Parts: sequence; structure tokens; C-alpha cells
Amino acid sequence: MKPRILIVHGPNLNLLGEREPDVYGTATLKDVNAAIRSKARELNVKPVFYQSNHEGRIIDFLHRQRKTVRGLVINPGALTHYSYALHDAIIGICLPAVEVHLSDIHKREEFRRISVTRPACLKQISGKGIEGYVEGLEFITDILNNESKTE
Repeated sequence: MKPRILIVHGPNLNLLGEREPDVYGTATLKDVNAAIRSKARELNVKPVFYQSNHEGRIIDFLHRQRKTVRGLVINPGALTHYSYALHDAIIGICLPAVEVHLSDIHKREEFRRISVTRPACLKQISGKGIEGYVEGLEFITDILNNESKTE
């Protein structure tokens, strides 16, 4: 059975392709997920997608899925900058996690440069567009492959 990897998209990512294309590009969330699906086939993992505009729903989803998946790639959207509850949930589910951002949050408004969820993740990928999600999936898959070699 293929390892399952959570791919979580936070608030407003359902508007990709419409919302601020000069910042986020013209790709839609469907396009992002298609690129992830394609890479997942190559890596022999199964992505489990979820998007919500609600902090509590994302946290509940992480809690429900924690024992059925092996890793997490998450774009917390604006929750990145203030959600200590999401930070704690990522730590609490005890999965290797990567934080991903389409735009380079370090070159944007001052408040966007702060990530309270980053310390809960093994890595942050920012400013690489869709490729950042693909890189995040590769990173998690490498960790899983290394774990299986040591078992």
C-alpha cells in the first residue's frame, strides 16, 4: 500500500487563479493538486487533499487523519502568521511536516514575514510557486524512504 501524505491548503487558496494573480500566479488550486498528483505517482505515494478557510476545521482534519498518513505538506495561508493553535496541532500529530508558500513571504509585507507555524515543521519552502509543493512532497517522501531503510 502506498504511503499517504496529507496536502493541506489553508484559507483563500480555493481562490487561486483569481486572487492576486500578480502575487500568486494564474494556476488554480486544481492545477496545484494536479501537479502534486503527478509527482505523487512518480514517487509512489498517495496524496490526501484538503482545503478549508476555517482554522478549526483544518485542525480537526489533521487530528482525524494523524494515524492514517505518514507526512504533511501544508500551506497554512494567513494562519501562518498567527495560528499558534495550528502550530500546536502540527506538533501534536507527530508527523514529518513541510510548510509551503507559493509567494516569497520573506519579501512581502512585514506581517507576512513571520511564521508561527514554521517551528512545527521540518522545513519551509517559500516563493517557488507550484514547484514548492512538489519539492515539499519530495522532501517528505525522502524522509519516509530513509525511515524504511533503517527499519
